[in-house]
Amino acid sequence: MSSELQRVTVAHGDGIGPEIMEATLRILRAAKARLVYDEVEIGEKAYLEGHSTGIRPESWDIIRRNELFLKAPITTPLGGGYKSLNVTLRKSLRLYANVRPCRAYYPYVPTNFPHIDMVIVRENEEDLYAGIEYQQTDEVTQALKLVSRPGCEAICKYALEYARAYGRKKVTCLTKSNIMKVSDGLFQRVFEEVAAEKRYAGIDTEHRIIDIGAALVAARPEDLDVVVTLNLYGDIVSDIAALVAGSVGLAGSANIGFNAAMFEAVHGSAPDIAGKDIANPSGLLQAAVMMLVHAGQGDVALTIRNAWLRTLEEGLHTADLYREMVSRERLGTRAFADAVIERLGDMPRNFRAASFANHKIQVELTPHPRKKKELIGVDVFLDWDGDGRDPAKLGPALEDVVAKAGEFSLKMISNRGMLVYPGGLKETFCTDHWRCRFYAAGGGGVTPQQIVSLLAAITDAGYAFIKTENLYTFDGERGYSLGQGE
Repeated sequence: MSSELQRVTVAHGDGIGPEIMEATLRILRAAKARLVYDEVEIGEKAYLEGHSTGIRPESWDIIRRNELFLKAPITTPLGGGYKSLNVTLRKSLRLYANVRPCRAYYPYVPTNFPHIDMVIVRENEEDLYAGIEYQQTDEVTQALKLVSRPGCEAICKYALEYARAYGRKKVTCLTKSNIMKVSDGLFQRVFEEVAAEKRYAGIDTEHRIIDIGAALVAARPEDLDVVVTLNLYGDIVSDIAALVAGSVGLAGSANIGFNAAMFEAVHGSAPDIAGKDIANPSGLLQAAVMMLVHAGQGDVALTIRNAWLRTLEEGLHTADLYREMVSRERLGTRAFADAVIERLGDMPRNFRAASFANHKIQVELTPHPRKKKELIGVDVFLDWDGDGRDPAKLGPALEDVVAKAGEFSLKMISNRGMLVYPGGLKETFCTDHWRCRFYAAGGGGVTPQQIVSLLAAITDAGYAFIKTENLYTFDGERGYSLGQGE
């Protein structure tokens, strides 16, 4: 265990944030956590001062200097232009792994699944949370889903290393690779490659489509152990898991990076109950326990966790958990912290005592040789509202255009992903947004200069192109999806 004092950045946040942070820090100090605290102000006040990320420049200096960051919930003001503070922190500091343990505390917290003990490991930087969106036509918007091999490898290795460190038996990977064969397909392939490494031989691994995976989290969570998945799916299933476990208010969250780590409660800032001394500090306290384990202070983490479990067992509950016949006393925020402090050193009688890994979980990425990349065509997206939006008229007109250019052939046109030319069904609804796929007329590769000439010919013919996507192969394997029906 680490004996050195470690610096931790502390943000008291908004709403109930200051109250639950004060309670959490009192417990940390009483438990003699070997920490030094540097406070920063982030959130609503910084947003309203004109900082679009909710973080002042001087706060960044402290956040970047310290390896540990304990953050209370913040409030994002209503209206446009404000960026997600959490997403900014996760991506700026490369906090690639979001870890959310979900455990039942039955009978003190009601749940239909008294034995749930699941951990959601969510990729934290990529996917649709890249936040790259466009309105491309009057009717159609676009969001880019970005998935990288290093991002997949880091999160899959973290999940498997977590399972090794905590003696977990199974890791379940959730994707939608049956539909998104390129992006989610990459995540599944990397998971299966990593899971095949010898160091993970004792861990059962499986892949499930997110549809049934989310249903399992909701209906049979006790069948799951460690779950690893992409960013959006992880956001959804971790909230489901916290809810079926009994209370989102008890869930803490760790955001783990290669250098820094941030710890926070899962719940929001709850401004409607702020200042009333009724908020439950347990979610932030569980996050602080995770921080202590990450910092090598597992001895302090065990002391706090066991005291908290004993407090629940004795029926000393905040208003959100209080129930007649189960709870003994309704406590406010400060009194609940006092109750935990009074039980430091006690062990739970009914719950299983806490246990933690005795080392920080770290991963190393494996270098991979770059594949041979070849440009073989281009998708040109058009904003077209002419001729009754009839693809049978658009297709021949574009074929005339490329015939004059002489370097490309039109392979297909799709609308909202569905092939509408050549062939297609008249019942298929078409918007004003068209994907037109072109390959080299004689086969083989194409050049960027040829694509520029193609765009010029399309423009000269009176068509408005919105964007292009180059079509590549990698070591001869197609690096793009086919149109539905292609």
